[in-house]
Amino acid sequence: PHTHIYLRSSSFMSSSNNVSLGYPVILGISAAVTVVYQLTFFIVAFACTFDKLTDFAGGTNFLVLALLSFFVGDNRAESRPLLLTVLVAIWSLRLALFLLTRILMWGEDRRFDETRTNFWKFLAFWVAQMIWVFTVTLPVQLTNGGAGSTAPVGANALDIVGIAMFAAGLVLEAWADQTKLNFKKSPEARGKWCTAGPWAWSRHPNYAGEIALWFGIFLVSLRGFVQENVRWNVYVIAALSPIFVAVLLLFGSGMPLLEASANRKFGVDTNYLDYRRRTSPIIPLPPAVYANLPMFLKSTLLCEWNMYAPKDEEQSLSAQPAA
Repeated sequence: PHTHIYLRSSSFMSSSNNVSLGYPVILGISAAVTVVYQLTFFIVAFACTFDKLTDFAGGTNFLVLALLSFFVGDNRAESRPLLLTVLVAIWSLRLALFLLTRILMWGEDRRFDETRTNFWKFLAFWVAQMIWVFTVTLPVQLTNGGAGSTAPVGANALDIVGIAMFAAGLVLEAWADQTKLNFKKSPEARGKWCTAGPWAWSRHPNYAGEIALWFGIFLVSLRGFVQENVRWNVYVIAALSPIFVAVLLLFGSGMPLLEASANRKFGVDTNYLDYRRRTSPIIPLPPAVYANLPMFLKSTLLCEWNMYAPKDEEQSLSAQPAA
């Protein structure tokens, strides 16, 4: 007789003589694979003082985890795991190839000028990259592991909005990345900032796209959780993905560093200050609209915060009334 052990959403799953793994074990396998994958690239990068595979290792790790959890999971015939795996694969391949192309063009990554020869500092970056990859892929890992996986993709609000957010975010991020790369290749770009394409409507359109697409992936996974009425902890774990992306880009290694760098380079240029005044920090808006919005709305809804402002502008913003 066949042995049947169903521990879906919290343990192993078994059907007939084929044993498959539920999401807790898949999360563990994914964590282990991520550590090994990143450490392997770290050893090569540190030993060769080589920057060209650093971001490529991060981007492709998403693809590895999406495919791993999909094929190890027991839900390959279901539409929701397949959709989420395909979405993550598309984003991962696009980002990895773009970053590889960019670093081959640049030759080296200046972020690592002071760390690539320091074992512990350089390792710290790779550990952070492990955390980034594992945390952001949680929705697809959970779904592929059986949480909400049998709920078919359909014409419902969460799926429609989620897929639309992913598509719009992917297009915006890719458009912004390529526009800025083309700008930096131009000899006329030296000493200037990019205002072409989506950069005319947002100071960080690539980050806007990335946040949108990961919230979209979360919503697609959320629909499966709701329909199958999974345990509350699954919702919390999956929500870490888009929250982590947003916090990282808004408060961590994203906008604060880039805004500070731009302020140091161009903070005394009146044209740059005018660009800042009329251009939304992240959510794309027409400059004519954004420039005329009250500061209360900018600071509460549109992320125009003192932490991003040049010193003189920061003092000016602090002195303004709330409404």
